[in-house]
Amino acid sequence: MNFWSIYRHGFARIAACTGHAAIADPPANAEAVLRQGRRCAQVGVAVAVFPELCLTGYSIEDLLLQDTLLDEVEEALETVVAGSAELMTVLVVGAPLRHRHRVYNCAVIVHRGRILGVTPKSYVPNYRELYERRQIAAGDDERGGTIRVGGATVPFGVDLLFAAEDVPGLVLHAEICEDMWMPVPPSAEAALAGATVLVNLSGSPITVGRAEDRRLLCRSASARCLAAYVYAAAGLGESTTDLSWDGQTMIYENGVLLAETDRFPLDDQYAVADVDLDLLRQERQRMGTFDDNRRAHAARTNGFRQVAFRLDPPAADLGLLRRVERFPFVPADPDRLAQDCYEAYNIQVAGLQQRLAAIGDPRVVIGVSGGLDSTHALIVGAQAMDRAGRPRSDILAFTLPGFATSDHTKDNAHKLMRSLGVTAAELDITPTARLMLQELGHPFSSGEPVYDVTFENVQAGLRTDYLFRLANQRGGIVLGTGDLSELALGWCTYGVGDQMSHYNVNSGVPKTLIQHLIRWVISSGQFDDETGRTLVAILDTEISPELIPGEDLQSTESKIGPYALHDFTLFHVLRHGFRPSKIAFLAWHAWHDRDAGAWPPNFPGATRAAYDLPEIWHWLEVFCRRFFGFAQFKRSAMPNGPKVSAGGSLSPRGDWRAPSDSTARAWLRDLARWDLTSRPCGPAPRTPGSPPTPRR
Repeated sequence: MNFWSIYRHGFARIAACTGHAAIADPPANAEAVLRQGRRCAQVGVAVAVFPELCLTGYSIEDLLLQDTLLDEVEEALETVVAGSAELMTVLVVGAPLRHRHRVYNCAVIVHRGRILGVTPKSYVPNYRELYERRQIAAGDDERGGTIRVGGATVPFGVDLLFAAEDVPGLVLHAEICEDMWMPVPPSAEAALAGATVLVNLSGSPITVGRAEDRRLLCRSASARCLAAYVYAAAGLGESTTDLSWDGQTMIYENGVLLAETDRFPLDDQYAVADVDLDLLRQERQRMGTFDDNRRAHAARTNGFRQVAFRLDPPAADLGLLRRVERFPFVPADPDRLAQDCYEAYNIQVAGLQQRLAAIGDPRVVIGVSGGLDSTHALIVGAQAMDRAGRPRSDILAFTLPGFATSDHTKDNAHKLMRSLGVTAAELDITPTARLMLQELGHPFSSGEPVYDVTFENVQAGLRTDYLFRLANQRGGIVLGTGDLSELALGWCTYGVGDQMSHYNVNSGVPKTLIQHLIRWVISSGQFDDETGRTLVAILDTEISPELIPGEDLQSTESKIGPYALHDFTLFHVLRHGFRPSKIAFLAWHAWHDRDAGAWPPNFPGATRAAYDLPEIWHWLEVFCRRFFGFAQFKRSAMPNGPKVSAGGSLSPRGDWRAPSDSTARAWLRDLARWDLTSRPCGPAPRTPGSPPTPRR
C-alpha cells in the first residue's frame, strides 16, 4: 500500500469547474467540458462538476425548445461520453434533454465512456428575473424511471445515488441551482439515503449580495447533511441581455470551506479540494440523530436507487489539496482564534462561578507553580470572583516549592498572586518530602541521586495533599489545574496528586490552547498592566514539572513528546476516531515544513518547529500506548470540569467512555502494516524504545 496516496486514507479529490460558455453551441461546449475534464483527470480528480446547462449555456431562453439545438445537445453529449472513455474522472454535466412530452434541465453523470444516470432539476423557478418554467418541466416527481439518451436507456430521476465501489464512502448526488434554495432540498433526502458528496450545477445570475447567500446555503447544507457540498455556477459567455454572471465555485465539507475560486473569471477555473470521506462517515456514525432522521423519512429515502461504478483511483502521491491546521484546537485565522479564546475563557469562568454558587460560595484553594496551567486556572478563578461580586482575597493561592523549583517560576508565581490581589502564601514541601522518602527507605534519603517515579510523585502527591487539607481547614475547594493533554497522556499523578481536585476548569483545555488563552487575556485587557507583564514572562517559560534537581531544566516535551503533535493526534482521535496511519499522513502534511501554511497569530517564531515522518511516527506510537493502553484509569476518576472545545473532552460522564483495562495493540498494528520504505522524506522511521515511564 502506498502511504502517500490520498485515496488510501479516505479522501476523494473533487472539482467544481466553470469556464467560458458558448451560447447555443453544444459542440464547442462539449470540447470545453472535455478540456477541463482531462485537466482534472491529470491531477487525480474523482468527480468534476460543471455548471447548469453547460452544453448550451444557461441563458438561452426559448432556444431551449428548438429541435436543432436539442439534436446538437444529444450529439455533444455523445462527444463527452466518448471522450470520457479514458478518464478516471466522473463528469457531472448540465444539459437540456427531451423526455416524454417535455424538456428537462438535467445533470448527466458520465464516466469512462458511459452515462451512469440522469437527474432532472426538481424545482424550476418562475419569478423575478427567472422564467425557466416557460421551457423546462419540473422533475421533482421523477422517481424510478429511465430515459433514452445517447443510444442507451439509463436511470432517470431525482432518486439516484452514484456510488464508487472501490472508494469507500464516495456516494454522489446531483441537484440543480434552485433545488438548493428550497426548505427541503433534494440533497437533504439524498444525504439521509447515503449520499456524501452533494453537487449543485448552477446557472444563478449574479446580483449584489447573492454570492454570500450562496455561501450560506452551501455551508449550511454541508453542515446539516454531514456531507460535502460542491457548487459550480455559470460565468463568462452567458448572455448579458438583462443579467450578469460571476462563475462562483466552492466546495464545503461539514460546514467548512475547503476551496473556492475568484469570481468573474476570464478563463477556465476550478475549485479543487480533497474531501475527507472518513470524516463524514465518522460524523454520521457518532451523530445517531442523523440516522433517526433517515428513519423518520424512510418512505422517501428507502426508495433511492444506487448506481455503482468503479473509479480505479491512482495509487501515486498526489499531494493533499486541503488545509490541515497544525493546531486543530487553535485556528490560525485571527478572528476565529479571538472568538474561540473569548468563548473558551468564558466557558471556564462561567463554569466555576456556577459551581461555587451551587455549593455555598466556598473559598478557592489553588496551587500556583508559575507554569502555564496553574496560571490560567488562577486568572479564571480571579475573573469568576469578579463576576460573582466577591473579593479576590477569597482565593487562597499557595506556591509549594520542592527540590527542583526554580527561582524564576517561584518569583513569577509570587508576582502573579500579588498583582491579582489574592491571598498568597508559600509552603515549602521539601522537609515533608525528605521525611516521607526517609520513611519509605528511598535511596535519595541516603544521599543517592535516584530520581525515579517515586521521587517525583512524593512531591506531586504532597502538593495536592496539602491543598486538600488546606481546603478542609479554611472552608474551600481545591481548584484543579491539569489540562486535557495531560489527561490524554496520563501525564499526571493519580489520586493524591495533580490528577485530583474538587473542580478542574482546565480539564477541557488542551495544552496548545492555553498559551493562546493567556495571550488573549492580556490583549483583551482583562487585568491590569502589572498582571499582563507577569503573564508574558510566564508564557516565555519552558514547560517543566520541576521535580528533579540538577543544572539542566527538566523538559516535559523532551521526555513525553511535543504537545503540538500530541494535541494534533488527540483532536483527530477524539473528534473523528481516525486511524493512527491517517493521523500520521495528516500530521506530515501539517508539520513537515515550518514555512508552509499559516501559524496562529503571535506564535513565537523561535518555537516554530517542523517534524519529519520518523518523529511523527515515533510520538504517535507513544500517544497510542499511553492513551489507549495506559491512561484511561486516570480519566475514569477525573473530577468535574466544563467541556470547552468542540474537539471533545475526556470526561467519563461526557465525550469519552472507555474501559480502564483496554489495550493499544489494534492501533499499533495499524501503524505496523504500512511499508514506508519508498517515502519521499528521508530514512525509514526509527523503532521507538520503551514508552516514557508512566506517572502513576
